[in-house]
Amino acid sequence: MSTILELKNATKLYRGEGEETAALRGISLQVTKGESLAIVGKSGSGKSTLMHVLATLDRPTEGELLIDDKPTSQLKEPDLDKLRNQKFGFVFQQFFVNPRDNCLENVVLPLVIRGVSPAEREKRGKAMLDLVGMSDKIKNKAIDLSGGQKQRLCIARALIAEPEVIFADEPTGNLDSENGQNVIDLLFKLQREKGITLIMVTHDHDIAAMCGRSITIKDGQIAGSK
Repeated sequence: MSTILELKNATKLYRGEGEETAALRGISLQVTKGESLAIVGKSGSGKSTLMHVLATLDRPTEGELLIDDKPTSQLKEPDLDKLRNQKFGFVFQQFFVNPRDNCLENVVLPLVIRGVSPAEREKRGKAMLDLVGMSDKIKNKAIDLSGGQKQRLCIARALIAEPEVIFADEPTGNLDSENGQNVIDLLFKLQREKGITLIMVTHDHDIAAMCGRSITIKDGQIAGSK
């Protein structure tokens, strides 16, 4: 399988109040198309920073990120925005939904950004909501949904633009155990059926064990891999 993401000797420094903190220290990592990868580590280890760099949400201070063997360091922000919209989907611990919009309006937002026609947006939005078991919630306001429903809505929105990679940052962190397991099962089901690359940040070793590969981050470096 081909490499979809490659990080070469990446360092990420944060500067503030005269001090410099290294969140990442010379990390090199290859991610294969279609694999599931868990990034594990304690709070403050650098695991979320690593995901943000891989997802182009943050740039490395030193080193290089390649996507499909093409370096991203020379891309301007509008180009990165376009790349993210075309290739990536995101599911975060916080439910980033527009509370006053209904489920269909929330799920089609990436297609609005792409300029897809209203009729096509509605067709694909309904199909995605059906896929995550929410076809009966199309007109419900997001503010009225449960936590598990909001997270499934986020997954539908992440998938609607047919991304090659889904980044999930502690996607069950705000859910009870039953809803959390449902979300994890759904993510892995979609990853297998659609051949999506799944990169998941988690502190849960049981979830990490479900991935094809996991790496442990400690003090901004890869401390282990299995």
